[in-house]
Parts: sequence; C-alpha cells; structure tokens
Amino acid sequence: MTKARSRTTGDTVFGIVSAAMALLGLCLLPFPAQAEIDGHGPDAWRVHDVAADDALNARMGPGTEYLIIDTFAHDERGLHQVTCVPLLLMASYQTLSQAQIDALPPRWCLMRSADLSKAGWVLQRFLVEDGYEPVDSPTIGPNAVAGEDLIAHAQDLVRALYEAADLARMGGPQPLAPANAGNYFSSDVVAGMQTRPLQADPLYGAQDFDGTVGEPEPDRDQPMLRGMITLNVAIVNFGQPHTAVFRLRADPERPGAPIRIFRIEHDGWSFP
Repeated sequence: MTKARSRTTGDTVFGIVSAAMALLGLCLLPFPAQAEIDGHGPDAWRVHDVAADDALNARMGPGTEYLIIDTFAHDERGLHQVTCVPLLLMASYQTLSQAQIDALPPRWCLMRSADLSKAGWVLQRFLVEDGYEPVDSPTIGPNAVAGEDLIAHAQDLVRALYEAADLARMGGPQPLAPANAGNYFSSDVVAGMQTRPLQADPLYGAQDFDGTVGEPEPDRDQPMLRGMITLNVAIVNFGQPHTAVFRLRADPERPGAPIRIFRIEHDGWSFP
C-alpha cells in the first residue's frame, strides 16, 4: 500500500492498489470526453494553483469521502477529462438563477493522465485549460493574460470574419473555405468542414443573406467562463432579427494556442 498526502484537500488516507487498478480499468475504456457546459471543452487540461511541494489528490469518486488512489503533479499537463459532476448542459444551465448557480456543489472531474497510466476524480477548481494563454493575444506582464484583453481579441476575430465574408461576396477569398477557415475556426471545426458540406451559412444562419450585422458584443451574463468566451452578434436578415452566439476558446492544436471559434449558435440550430 502507498500513502498519499496533499494540502489541497487537507486530509491523509491510504490508497488501495487493487481499487486503483479497478478504477483505471474503467477509466481507460474509450469513454467519450465530457467537455464544458457548452459541449465543447478543452482537449487537454493541466493542474493549477497547487504548491510546488504538493500534489493534487486523485480519488476513487467525486468527493473527499472517497479514497485517494493516485496523485497528479502540481504542474501536470495534458490531462484528459472523462466527465464532470454535477452535469451542466447549456440548455439547463441557462434556466438556472444566479442563486441556484451559487448553490451548486463543488464540481468534480474524472481525469486521466496523458499516458493513460493513472486516473481519478479531482476538484475542477484545480484545473485550467492546457495552453489557455495564447501568445498572439495581448498580455500583461511576462505570463499573465487579461480577461478583458482576451474578449477584445475575440471580438476582433469575429469582426474580421464578417468583414472577410463581405469581401467574399465581392469576389474576394471565401473565409469558410477550408484553406482559409483556420484563420477563424478551431482545428476540429476546420477538419469537419473538409468532410461535411455546409447546409446553410453559419455566419448568418440562412442560405441567403440580405440585411445587416451588428458589432460582436460580449454576453452580458457570462462573457467568459473557464476559458470559453461568448459573443453575441445581432443580425437582421430579410427583415427578420435574431442573434448569432459565438463560442471561442484557445486552440491547443495550433502553435501558441490562439483564440478560435469552435461553435456558432442560431435560433434552433448550431454550427458545427
């Protein structure tokens, strides 16, 4: 038996090797990755806010009453998320009042290491997106990234996308073409564009457009949540108004993990 200690949870327990192996056997099955509340969370995570002489406890279940079966290093990177509880789907999350959101219990996530050698439940507050600091975004100090600057950077990106779409209608390069889409969209979205034809223009929410597009504005209630930026764009198409909702985050598949669009939501449908 091995002994695991971590000040991040304030307790000391003995892990059971056989239980750890049983859990790892479950965790290493090909579960679909559960992402953030929007359904498109980071591809990888890293341990955050744990002292250099400490480690993050990985438990058999989502709570401090469960046995510690392993630990993740204070600076461990490349972690994969299997699922989190409580489950927060966007449709249900948007119906909650602020008081209900504040009353939610601490969120626990089932994580596994990059080499699949260990897994366990950890408190989500000790996790951040791996590579969430894009080097091509404005920074303050040598390592810090200001949230307001990231949001402004996201606004510039969405604004540039619509400007490129305007130029495309006059004969310029098409920003939705796979060769150009990587300038605006995340790597997985671009890959999908190459295999699935677009049924409607994701920028306007329709096959044809004749109207106006407003400025991309940060969502009033939740402009930024765990690295995900939400922008709203007011659109009037053939006299009918609606709002396009853009979701953006850092794309770790690209050098420097730049901010990219990974989802656009319209009334009744979304892309991708």
